[in-house]
Amino acid sequence: MAERFYVNSPLALGPIVLAGPEAHHLAVVSRVRAGDRVYLFNGDGRQYPVLVNAVHRKHVELTVEAVEAPQRERVSPLEVAVPLPKADRATFLVEKLTELGVTKLVPLRTARSVVHPRETRLEKLQRTVVEASKQCGRNVLMRIEPLTDWQDYCRRAEIALDRSFAHPGRNRAAKDPAMPAPRSGRVVAVGPEGGFTDEEAMLASEAGWRIIDLGPRVLRVETAAIVLAALILGTEVVGGIHSPA
Repeated sequence: MAERFYVNSPLALGPIVLAGPEAHHLAVVSRVRAGDRVYLFNGDGRQYPVLVNAVHRKHVELTVEAVEAPQRERVSPLEVAVPLPKADRATFLVEKLTELGVTKLVPLRTARSVVHPRETRLEKLQRTVVEASKQCGRNVLMRIEPLTDWQDYCRRAEIALDRSFAHPGRNRAAKDPAMPAPRSGRVVAVGPEGGFTDEEAMLASEAGWRIIDLGPRVLRVETAAIVLAALILGTEVVGGIHSPA
């Protein structure tokens, strides 16, 4: 796959002048030259093969030659809600959920959560989504929602009917999350270090959430979230053949 670059603007066939950070990446980091071909994407679900016409110090002149729409997203969305871990662990979590094809990430505030990211931190993590999407080939960006209280979130009426949360001490359900998701989508939630409190777990159960026990070992927040997402999204590859759920 040719190198991919993100632009936060509409794209169409014809000439385009690219400036800003991505132009710097093209010209200085990737060192493209006139005659090279790369891809642009803007999160609309498509990718745009472009020809490099000229490279200048502060901008790059390109021509969009085609519009492609490869199927790399799930038909049914997957939303992951989790208290963000500290520092680089949050960046790692966002990167891997993007690669796995998660549709939306909801940072949670719970009784035991420690990290409550502000808007500037969430903006930086959204940039991580862009970088991960460039690498893995996604043309739709995973969305990161504002910080949300668990008490409010687990009662939301508009989220998918298929809702599960990780909480120890119940029957293991390793096979259950990997079942094909309904077309309305699926939501999974993970608690903070130390897990959800019993009161928070009861609140979710009363709101119709299913409990999943991920086993006898204590997992880090990011590990549990990635495991849950991978169990569900693992059904997309069966016998080496890509088949979106």
